[in-house]
Amino acid sequence: MNKELFSFLSVTIALLWGAFYYSNTIQSPIITSLNFIKINYHNSNKYISDSLNTYFFQAHEIKSLKKQLQNYEDKHLVMQELAKEISDLYTAQDANFTISPQVELVRTISYEKFGNFKRLWIDVPDYNGSKIYGLTYKELVAGIVINKNNRALALLNQDIKSAYAVYVGDKSAPGIAHGNNNANLIVNFIPAFYSIKVGDEVTTSGLDDIFIKGLKVGKVLSVTSSQGYQNAIIEPYYKDFEPNYFHIIRKIK
Repeated sequence: MNKELFSFLSVTIALLWGAFYYSNTIQSPIITSLNFIKINYHNSNKYISDSLNTYFFQAHEIKSLKKQLQNYEDKHLVMQELAKEISDLYTAQDANFTISPQVELVRTISYEKFGNFKRLWIDVPDYNGSKIYGLTYKELVAGIVINKNNRALALLNQDIKSAYAVYVGDKSAPGIAHGNNNANLIVNFIPAFYSIKVGDEVTTSGLDDIFIKGLKVGKVLSVTSSQGYQNAIIEPYYKDFEPNYFHIIRKIK
């Protein structure tokens, strides 16, 4: 009798797990409800934290902010000087283009699907689902943001549908980086006449209208050749699967 009961419970648990994991019909309302609760929790938590900082840690905050402001002012002067030199260079070369990237801090809500750590719902104010956005974490490329059911879905680097344009090595060999549902990334379509080697750094090229040029992606682990192109296995710099915040690149120019 105990064996029959144990078998019945095992089959029931397996069926429930399978239904939750594979059925979007079942998961969708549950995840939507959990996301709503989580957003409100984060907002409430932030409100309480801000209130405590205002009333109990104001003096410490003011001192810290003054120090940060001084650092920003120092860096701002350096950036102003560089910006002026670049502006003078553009003027001397009769250049007429402008550079004005827009980067915004966004918050994660939850995983898209139970057990898949490569896809995250993120909270993006005034979200426009008509384009793909670049996603970064501490100045490292983390993945891309796509539209799914009019919501912002982050595909982290290892996801097979996360793809963007990159340069490989000192000679800026062009290629397309994408995930393979594994720990490492793949860069395909690198022209064969470029010399690339193990240890070469991979950065964004900025030619896909997704990322700013020069953001760090990873380093080359191995190189193979196929049908006139080279393919490289890349060890990504970004490996955190439990992030709370990202930066989203809304506009690169």
